[in-house]
Amino acid sequence: MTQTLKFAGRDLFWPPADELTEAAERIRASLGDWPAQHAPWRICLTAPEGEDNAPNGGDLIVVADVQHHGEHVARWLVQGAGVIEAAQGGATLHLGGERYRLEGHLPEDWTAALAAFLDCGFAPHDALVLSMAWRDGDERTAQDAWPTELARFPRVVGLPAAPAQPFAACPDALGLYPVLPTAEWVERVTGYGVKTVQLRRKTAEPGELQREIARSVAAGRKHDAQVFINDHWQAAINAGAYGVHLGQEDVHTADLHALAAAGVRLGLSTHGYYEILTALHFRPSYIACGAVFATTTKAMPTAPQGLARLTRYLQLLDGVVPTVAIGGISADVLPDVLATGARSAALVRAVTEAADPQAAVASLQQAFADRSST
Repeated sequence: MTQTLKFAGRDLFWPPADELTEAAERIRASLGDWPAQHAPWRICLTAPEGEDNAPNGGDLIVVADVQHHGEHVARWLVQGAGVIEAAQGGATLHLGGERYRLEGHLPEDWTAALAAFLDCGFAPHDALVLSMAWRDGDERTAQDAWPTELARFPRVVGLPAAPAQPFAACPDALGLYPVLPTAEWVERVTGYGVKTVQLRRKTAEPGELQREIARSVAAGRKHDAQVFINDHWQAAINAGAYGVHLGQEDVHTADLHALAAAGVRLGLSTHGYYEILTALHFRPSYIACGAVFATTTKAMPTAPQGLARLTRYLQLLDGVVPTVAIGGISADVLPDVLATGARSAALVRAVTEAADPQAAVASLQQAFADRSST
């Protein structure tokens, strides 16, 4: 049993359920060492009642039909609890004003598996995804019990329709992938021989933005490099850009059908299992997994994922879609990132804040070459 497993004395389930706790302990022990969790969560199989047992911010209340509980659900959510509507063929998590709908198999041990993945530190929506990918008895039969077969995972329900054809392919190994603030930087770095870059220009008036994108696209053509444009998908189409990189929220507003029809490659950001499944629905050219480490270049919606999670994401996506590790990656930690199996990594400050950017790029590219030769 792992050193991080500390279920003893914890109120994992309400009402208390010894058999479920024992199953959760067996599953958790098969998942390896993860940082100890101190969140006061518990899984409520019946609604907690009374002043001495009111729902708390860590409760996940399992119900068969949300509508049946009416105003109680609204009160539980206001009190900070989450509600899991579990039914044949799937489950829906209501938490923090969001609704996470999943279609798939609910194994007999799914609540025990949910407890185990919560203890590994995964957010409730990601832990629910993993619990639905679990199969009863995995902890006894699998050498590595962690779910890594995509066919076992649930499907996210309620997403916008994906384009009829997958997005155009990009190389499986994008290698060094600098994310750059201006067209001047794109011109410099592609001139150093880097073959994949991204222009992330957050503030610019429309005319200037169009000129920046046009310059970046021209630099890519001059140096035979793949230039992705962050966010500004329509301007990217107009300029004939190689690709566009979007966040999760953008798939609800961007015209993905127009992007696909134009032959523009699409990269999507993800921050965990639920968002990976969301991204896969749209069949993008690559998926970015992060933030691996803490980053100051942009506000992140989640805590750093870390190398252990990155390794698991890459195992799930291996052979399915190219992946890019992203977020807080410096020259010092790049070898550790590549050791997870990552074949592409996005970096920002390691290039733009280097005393000698050309020398920094050469050193970073050598790290990829050294890894590919081992």
